[in-house]
Order: sequence, then structure tokens, then C-alpha cells
Amino acid sequence: MENSLPLNDWHVRKTHLIINRLHAFVHGIALLALFYYRLTSLTEIIIENKDTALLLPHVLIFISELILSFIWLLSQPSKWKPIVRTVYPERLPGDEKLPSIDVFVCTADPTKEPCLEVMNTVISALALDYPSDKLAVYLSDDGGSLVTFQAIKQAWKFSKFWVPFCRKYKVKIGCPEAYFLTDESGPDGKFSSSQFVIEKKAIQKRYEEFKDSLEEIVAKTSSFASRDHRPAIEVISDANGERTDTDNEEHMPLLVYVAREKRSSQPHHFKAGALNVLLRVSAMISNSPYILVLDCDMYCNDPSSARQAMCLHLDPKLSRKLGFVQFPQKFYNISETDIYDGQLRYIWPRWEGLDGLRGPILSGTCFYIKREALHGTKKFQEDVDLVQLKKCFGTSNEFIKSIYRNYKPNYPKERNFSDDALQKELQLLASCRYDNDTKWGKEVGFRYFAVVEDYFTGFNLHCEGWISVYLQPSRSAFLGASPISLNELLVQNTRWYVGLNQVAMSRFSPLVYGLMRMPISQSMCYAEFAYSPIYFLALYVLAIIPQLFLVQGISLYPEVSSPFFVVFSFVFLSSQLKHVQEIFSTGHSMRTWSNEQRIWMMKSLTSYSYATLEAVMEKFGLTKASFLPTNKVVDDEQAKRYQMGIYDFQAPALFMVPLCSLYILNAASFIIGFGRILQTQKWGEMLIQAFIPLFATILHLPLLEGMVLRKDKGGVSASVSLLSAIISSAVFSQFFFKLLVRII
Repeated sequence: MENSLPLNDWHVRKTHLIINRLHAFVHGIALLALFYYRLTSLTEIIIENKDTALLLPHVLIFISELILSFIWLLSQPSKWKPIVRTVYPERLPGDEKLPSIDVFVCTADPTKEPCLEVMNTVISALALDYPSDKLAVYLSDDGGSLVTFQAIKQAWKFSKFWVPFCRKYKVKIGCPEAYFLTDESGPDGKFSSSQFVIEKKAIQKRYEEFKDSLEEIVAKTSSFASRDHRPAIEVISDANGERTDTDNEEHMPLLVYVAREKRSSQPHHFKAGALNVLLRVSAMISNSPYILVLDCDMYCNDPSSARQAMCLHLDPKLSRKLGFVQFPQKFYNISETDIYDGQLRYIWPRWEGLDGLRGPILSGTCFYIKREALHGTKKFQEDVDLVQLKKCFGTSNEFIKSIYRNYKPNYPKERNFSDDALQKELQLLASCRYDNDTKWGKEVGFRYFAVVEDYFTGFNLHCEGWISVYLQPSRSAFLGASPISLNELLVQNTRWYVGLNQVAMSRFSPLVYGLMRMPISQSMCYAEFAYSPIYFLALYVLAIIPQLFLVQGISLYPEVSSPFFVVFSFVFLSSQLKHVQEIFSTGHSMRTWSNEQRIWMMKSLTSYSYATLEAVMEKFGLTKASFLPTNKVVDDEQAKRYQMGIYDFQAPALFMVPLCSLYILNAASFIIGFGRILQTQKWGEMLIQAFIPLFATILHLPLLEGMVLRKDKGGVSASVSLLSAIISSAVFSQFFFKLLVRII
């Protein structure tokens, strides 16, 4: 009777659906009225040859309003039908009937990704609540670092105590670092509390010894991350011949270290290339039908996530077409103020809406993906010959065999891993030239075209007919570290949006390539992210043009007595109140609204603009794409400021000068413009134009504090403030000079 019950169900958020659709209708009508005003104003200037000097600013502002409206329109399908899913792991079949799972963890540089954090992620994956003989964990060390290799051996030693402890007491936090910061009590019933306390103290002592061993490794071993090294693959559980009293190796999941070959003369395709090597290597060892992908700082916070994902992957109504199950990325280091909008709050309601279409976008980490979807075997007929398969999958006969082996493990534990034939095949699969002249990265595996391999891979899977689902359980399945400095935030977002621009500027543009392969609603959702970097064009115009004309007392917006004043006011209030409603519906406060508005503007004026410039330069062959991992080493002073809700402006001048220059420009234009309004009494004509710089000035008060009031290390440097003042003055002067020439 139990097997007849569904493994999952879902329901629509009806209240959200009604609010979203009603707002889309009303706001859309207001935008049409706004466009009517702009078009009639432009027509009047052109036809009547009236105030022709105002044609260009009117056109620029109209383009800005079109850009903002375009992105808003693209965002609407993701709000059309938000759904929530519930899973029932207790209804799954017995462990013997569950499919196996491979876990992929990627790291690249131990100087930026601390070993202790990486190993905690690996250990938490080993401690997943899943049959040990059906679980394998693979660590990709892209830097081929000796530190990481030695550290994973120590992690394996500790795991042989930790994993049995977790399973014996049903520990809910598989990450030891996080677990020992909690006061989780022992289980009731089967074990006495005193027995649990004794074992917990013992395992905590072993963990401290493990941390000491990592510190010793880091101190004595070079952390150099090589860009030129041979492939290295080792099953750690076989590599260590030491036996201990509690050695439960036969009940442990496999742990495999993989360092793919890298040569400076060969493209390595960043994270996508590393994942594809793991895909091939794991096929030769465990060959699991499902794969969990984790960033090295994203540990398993709920050991039941694998069973939760299987409730969807094994659903007979979903299984045939389900490509991946996406969990949200949650972060353990978010402060109460969250000044950098690190929680990505605005993303996850979008994913609920996408789940009401064909599913969420692949989000880089925290997803269980079907190996078959990555292999793309649906495109091949059963009678396809070996030559065609080799053109697609490469020259390895053994790998090709693994594809059609019904995902049976190729590496029994009793087999000697040092087998020459197996080692030779693994070395071939991890070589840097294996992808050459194949479909890897194009039609097979994670896709290479853009540095945002997650977005682009998910996009291609949806184009191929796969669907995805979004699962947000009440307990966060995974927890990671979010950037806690403005510099790291802007660097990370620049990298993301370079990749999105690469897609938007190519033949894979969602509004071209996607429209021919998926519903228009899904294409629009992908397009919203691909085209969002063009926000910077709109914000630069709105941060400069109205302000300069405000100083001169020249109106670019309807006066208060005009019916279109109500239209402009309504559009602004409608967008802001909708934002506030979404924030309140997710349990946050008005402080979240101001933080999200502020960070969105900062990213638009810096990350988005530089990402677009870099993508354009790459398009013309003037530069090459690069990938810098986010620095996850925590600076104590930065962490302290972050927890206190104080912005850290220790960012390069490349980021800070545009922000400070525009702030000075807006503050000065409001002060001068307000004085002119008092003098001329043109309140009705200039109200909207005066409000724009006032809103920006108040919203970004932390920048003013950083430039003027703060003397600590996290303030804006004097050189940046001086250069910004010079630039903003030059903008004013250049404008005044051109205006004077026009008048004369």
C-alpha cells in the first residue's frame, strides 16, 4: 500500500500568482502610457523643430526606460505560476533498490579556497544518509596541489570515524566544523545520553587532531596551484593501508582524488572542463546514474538531500524527462544586516516560478543531475556505429562501453585499483587533449562556450527537451559561504555576467536559439539573466542626464499638473511596492529592500558595465575569457565590519571611482538644482528631476560616509575620493561648455 503513495506532490502559490498577474497587467498599462508620453514628446520636438537641443537627452532617457521595461517584461514568466514541491523520502523503496550517486566537488587553488573548508565539504558528502556502497565522492583538484592531495588523505582517516558516528546517532549535520558549533543533543531511545556524550567528545578530539594535521600540511607544503601538470587519479580508500580499531572501510563510500592534466598550451575550459573529466573518470569507477555537484565551500547541511532528490528522480511521471533537481544555495555566514545582498533572496522565488514552466536554471552547485542528460544518449539511435560514438565521446572504448552498461559499477572494491589497464584508461580520460575533435563541451557533458557553464548547460538541456524541478525543503540541504566584502562581490558578479554576455552576444541568444527549441516563456526567463547586464546603460543615463539638466533648470519630465506626472509616479511606486511585497512575502524587512536596491545599482554601474566591455572585447578577439575563483579566505577585520553592517570599500579604483564620481555628481546636482528651484519656483516642472538624484543620494549614504566621515581601513581611500571629485567636476564643466557654445 505504501508503494502506491506518491513520492512527491506540489501546489501553486495562489496568492502570489494572483498578485503577480494583477501587477503585471496594471504595471504594463502604465508603461504603455509612459511610452506614449515619450513618443509624443519626441514627435513634437522633431516635427515642430522645437527645443531640438533636448532631442538627444529625451532619446537617451527613452532608451533607458525601454531597457528597464524590456528586462521587466522578460521577468514576468518567472512569476506567472510559482509552485512549491514536497517530497516523502519515507516512501522510497528499500536501500537495495536505490540507484547509486556520485558526488563531484571542485576546488582550484588552496590559497583562495582553504583546505579545511574544502575537506569539510568532502566529509559532509561522505556522511550523506545513503547506502555507502551506492555513494562515491570525487574531489577535482584543478591546481594539482600537493597540499590538497595530502589533506584529502587526512580527511579520509578522520571520515572513517566520523561517518559511522553520524550514522549511528543519525547526526543531522554532516559537516564536522558546523556540527561542533551546535549543541545538538544525542538521540532518544536506542542510546543513552552518557554514551553519546562520551563518543561525541572522542570524535571532537579526533577532529581537532585532524585540523592540526591540516595546519601542519599547509605550513610545511607548498600551496602552489600548477597550471602545467600530469593527470593524477587515486582512490583514497585504497591508497591508505593503515588499519585502525574502528576501521569501517568496507562500510565507507568511495573517495577519489582527481587532478586532470593541464598544459599552458591547451585550453582547459575552467570548471566545465574539470567537471567533464570527473564525468569520464567516475564512469570508469562507480558509473552512477545520478550526480550531485557541489562547490568546495558548499557543505551538505542535511544528509537526507540525496533521498529527497530521489523522490523526484524516481517519480514515474517525471523520471523519463527529468534532467536535474535544483536545491537553493543558502549561506551560513550571512549577517543580520546582509549589506551585500549575499543571500540572493531575489533568485529563489524566480526558481519557484520557473518550476511552474519547464524548471529552474542550473545554478552551479547543489543539484542532482542525471548522467544520461549530460551524455546526451537520447540523440543516438540504438544501431549507431562505434566510429560515430568515438567522434562524439572520444577514443576510449571503455568509456563508450560504460555508457551502455546500465550504470553498473566498473570498480568493485575487491579489484586492485592499480590495475595497469584501468590506470591507462583513466590517464587517457583525464588528459588535456581528450576533448579535441569530439562533442565534449558542445553536445556532451557540461558546456564550454561560456564561463557560466551552469547557466549554459542548463539552457542546452532545456533546449534538448529535458525538464528540471526546484526543491526547497524547510531545512537547508546545503550551506556555503557568501562574499563578505564589496570587492569579492563585484569580482564574482563580473565573472558571472561576462559569461551571460557571452551567451547573449552569440548565436545561442535565448531569444533566438531558445525560441526555436523551447516555449517562449522559458526563453524569456533565460533571456532575463542573459540580457540583465544592459541595465548599466540605463542606470548610467539616469544617473547623469537628468541631473545635468536639473542644474540648468531644463525639464525632461512632465510637470505636476500633467496627467502623465501620475503615470511616471505610478510606474516608480508600482515597481518599488512590488519589490517590497516580494521581500515581505519571503519573510524579510525594509532593510532588505534598501540593501537590494543599493547593491543592484552598484553592480549595474560596475560589474555589469565591465563584464559587457570584456565580452565585447573578447568578441572582437582583443582579449580572452578568464576565470578567477572567488577568494574564500576570511579577513578578520573585514568579517568584523561585515557583522557590524559596515561597508568595506577596499575595492580597486576601477570599481570605486565610478561609484563615487556618480555619487558626487548626484549630490551636487541636487543641491545646485534645489537652490535653482527655490530661486525660480519651478516646483511643478522639476519635481521628478529633483527626486531622482535625491533618491540616489539618500540610498547610497554609506558611500558618503566612506568618503567623508570614516577614517578606518574600510573607508574610501583619499586618492579615490579626489579622483572622483575631479571626474564629476569635469562632467559638469564639459556639459556647461557645450551648453555655452550652443547658446552663443
